[in-house]
Parts: sequence; C-alpha cells; structure tokens
Amino acid sequence: MLIDFIKKGQVRKATPDIALIKSLVKTAEADMLFLKSVEVNEISARKVMSNYYDTLRSILEAMAALDGLKVYSHEAFKHFLSEKGEQIIAEKFDRFRKIRNKINYYGKSISKEEVVENSTEIALLITELREKYLKVVS
Repeated sequence: MLIDFIKKGQVRKATPDIALIKSLVKTAEADMLFLKSVEVNEISARKVMSNYYDTLRSILEAMAALDGLKVYSHEAFKHFLSEKGEQIIAEKFDRFRKIRNKINYYGKSISKEEVVENSTEIALLITELREKYLKVVS
C-alpha cells in the first residue's frame, strides 16, 4: 500500500507544482520524439528500453505531483497506480521496472524484438495516462 511507502519516507506529501508537472510532461514528450527517432538494434536496445521506462516514470511523477505526492521509490509507483484503480497499468509498469533494473544493475541484455514490443506498449501507456490524468495541465 502507498501508505507504507509514506511511513518509510519513500513517498511524501507535497503541494502540487503545476510548473513542475508541465515541465515533466514537456520533457516526456520531447523524450518520446527522440526515442521514436532512434533505430533499435543490438547496440541500442538496452539504452532505448531504459529510456522508455524513464519516460513512463516521468509521466507517473507528474501524475503523483498533481495529486500532491513526491515519490522517491520506483516500486511505490506500482502502488500509486493501483490506488488510482489502474491495476493492469501498475502490473505492466512493475514488469518494465524489473526489466530496466536487470539491464541497469545486473548487465542483462535485451533483444531488439523485445524492446520494440515493450516500447510500443510503453508509448501507449504514456498516451493513455496523459489523456486520462494530465490533460488539465497540457
């Protein structure tokens, strides 16, 4: 539960910062344009996957900021999404988080095909979340 992350100090209450939220959304949009222009191959696959995850996380940070939360734990975003009734997106985000952690912290590789599939799914999630939760600040 998200309350457990608040108790641990991994999520804290904050005042919604519209300028920050707009900046996060704008940065995510620019990152998506860049990522869509990058050729996914065996050399770029790890970085492309990691950066798609980071872009999704930026959108979640904007959503949390709009709700008056500052999240310091990637894992807490799963609970944040669940508490918003987005259980399926929460599970997908957690799957992407684990893939990204394996890439970044354990040197795991990822296939070009897997990155193409995951990046398409992440792009759809970003669009869905922006439309549903961040339209008011766009």
